[in-house]
Amino acid sequence: MARSTAMLPEYDRGAVPDGLVTRRQLRDLGLSPGGNDGPVAVLRCKWCSYRPQWSCTHPTRGFLLRVDLAKPKRTPTLAQERALDQAMAARQTCSGCGRRFYSCLSKKLGCCLECHDGTPVDPSSYITPPAKHSLAA
Repeated sequence: MARSTAMLPEYDRGAVPDGLVTRRQLRDLGLSPGGNDGPVAVLRCKWCSYRPQWSCTHPTRGFLLRVDLAKPKRTPTLAQERALDQAMAARQTCSGCGRRFYSCLSKKLGCCLECHDGTPVDPSSYITPPAKHSLAA
């Protein structure tokens, strides 16, 4: 598609005007898209910088949002953190031995490797039962 028929303005990397950032940059600033209705510009991928006459349609392109319309991130309540911790506990707790691991267990096995086939588990990879909550607040 010719760049002249593109719907949004496009900028090459390093040539983005002040006030426009990607979603990841917003996250690093502690902001959420909030009041942005959608992207206002496209950040072209590095390969399209060699073809300035064409619009960038690659999946590696980025969408730019306005910083002045962004809102501060919301902090979760204690009840929300508790619900998330319970959901993670269900994914991290072995049904056989009851140990809670720091990483999620395989859905296919449904238990830890030690319960499944006897492979010893590193003691630093789990919380000794009874596992306590790991809320941030």
